[in-house]
Amino acid sequence: MTIKVTSGDPHDPQATALLKQSHALMEELFPPEDNFYLDIDDLCAPDISFFIAREGDVIWGTAALADRVDASGHYGEVKSMFVSPDARGKGVAQALMEHLETTARAKGFTAMKLETGNALTAAHRLYARHGFSICGPFGDYPEAASSIFMEKQL
Repeated sequence: MTIKVTSGDPHDPQATALLKQSHALMEELFPPEDNFYLDIDDLCAPDISFFIAREGDVIWGTAALADRVDASGHYGEVKSMFVSPDARGKGVAQALMEHLETTARAKGFTAMKLETGNALTAAHRLYARHGFSICGPFGDYPEAASSIFMEKQL
């Protein structure tokens, strides 16, 4: 599988379908107060870079990088990372993570941070392989029973 990661539009029908699939999974696994995904329209904001991973004309995955600032500096928050179940294990998430990090470095971010659900063990392994480690809540996130927070210094 040759995966190409490019900037994309969350309103592309294939991207929207993946995002809705991701949202449904989050709603199935976690209580409403612990769901922090961005709505599709919110992914079109100027401070969000949205990416798609495709093979030919098929979009297999999505990811976004939100431009954030806190007391520790300028960082990128990983959002809307999702790979179609039909493409898992084929390098889509790897390609997206590499693109996110390249983008974060090009923007001069000092770190990358993310919030993920405690039941998403495959995601935890992916992030750990990419150098992320557990941290506490950041930004506007509350302590949430089903949240795991991770960061990577760049």
